[in-house]
Amino acid sequence: MAQQPRHKVTYAFDAYCGWCYGFGPTVREFAAVNADRLDLRVLSGGLFTGARAQPVGAYASYIPQSDARIAELTGAVFGPAYRRAVADGTTVLDSADAATALVALARQAPDRTLDLAGALQRAWYVDGLSLSDPATLKAVADEAGGLDAEAAVAAYARPETRQEALAGFREARRLGVDSFPTLLLHSADGTVRRLGGPTTSARALTRALDDHGTGA
Repeated sequence: MAQQPRHKVTYAFDAYCGWCYGFGPTVREFAAVNADRLDLRVLSGGLFTGARAQPVGAYASYIPQSDARIAELTGAVFGPAYRRAVADGTTVLDSADAATALVALARQAPDRTLDLAGALQRAWYVDGLSLSDPATLKAVADEAGGLDAEAAVAAYARPETRQEALAGFREARRLGVDSFPTLLLHSADGTVRRLGGPTTSARALTRALDDHGTGA
């Protein structure tokens, strides 16, 4: 039997993006179903950086309505601790810190990056924990299993880890990503096209991959 061609896909997300949290289970299902033919790279996109890195209270006027819509369309569950953190309003949404945390974790298990991205999102959207707090990183590493939590915290503090995270932001911009979540399918000829959107099912994403393989 001929080996199936492998497809290169980039998943651009942000750990503080509610739509990415809602889309996460779909992406993980899509990746698992197509594991034998998919090379999936995870890029943090930098939603809350620079002047946008603000306490969550600065965005509280629309977060509840947005979360309700996300829950309605994706089935995502937002935890009571998260809702309390939003109501308190003091947690700073800093995507650079969150992306650095993901790099620190993924360096130990690059093949688990997608799952670790989801674990960071659950730390915020379920447990209401700041992704800028090394204690959150340690808790995520401990819960994930198979990782050295202290080594992850040490890696988080290194300048080169932050630089790798910021390089991911630049790569996302180079690819033309202007919203999150975004799935990009890379063709052999160098072209890039989007796969679905935040409410697309894993089955529909797989069909799109099938169509690409047949030249449709």
